[in-house]
Amino acid sequence: MTLAFEDTVHTWIEPDPIPLRGTLVLLPGRGESARVYERFGRRLASDAYRVHAITAPTDDPVRAREQLVALLDAADPAKPRIVVGSDAGAAYAALLAASHRLPRASALILAGLPASPRATASQDWAGELDARTSCPTHRGRISESGVRPGELFTDLPADWFDPDLPGEITVPVLGLHGTADPISPLDGIRDWYATVPRADLVSIADAQHDVLNDQSHRTVAATVVLFLERLRNRALIARTERTYA
Repeated sequence: MTLAFEDTVHTWIEPDPIPLRGTLVLLPGRGESARVYERFGRRLASDAYRVHAITAPTDDPVRAREQLVALLDAADPAKPRIVVGSDAGAAYAALLAASHRLPRASALILAGLPASPRATASQDWAGELDARTSCPTHRGRISESGVRPGELFTDLPADWFDPDLPGEITVPVLGLHGTADPISPLDGIRDWYATVPRADLVSIADAQHDVLNDQSHRTVAATVVLFLERLRNRALIARTERTYA
């Protein structure tokens, strides 16, 4: 498996000679670099899904959208092309989809979607680590300059949270959310998913905010692959919620 770097885009490629099954483009969250998602990228690539992690939209929304659109345009149109967002990246992905600025996207995967533009009260680095993840490996990675401390507690643009947006999303949506998320509590996000025409919200027991990288990252990755395989088979997306104990 080859890991390629191009500017701020990190790419994990499916192993040769396994045929490509689809392409994922991932928008990081507040304060995050693309390399935070190496474990997620490698795991999905091993299942023959190419993964690109790009500029965080809170760093540069214009550049993030340019990279996103370019990668979707370049991806194999015969295979699913999925936009993944974590934290603010999830809110930005939903905004773009709802405003019909992602014409090439087959679906959205939204992880740790914020419920509001208003951030929670700021915490020190120890508190931020606790809010993000309970996974020792991920805590080590983001402590090694993968995350800029404090940015998780900054407000987001109010127009990313127009209450009419979820009803305008026409592609299937998979929501992934930790039941122990202190940044965006699960109870505050259920109504948002309920107004999306085709949405499947999956809650992950005891997971914190960085749900793609938390202790249950294998369960999350497996859930993502099941969703991707359903897309490939053109199956309907159920509006259900499942909790993994």
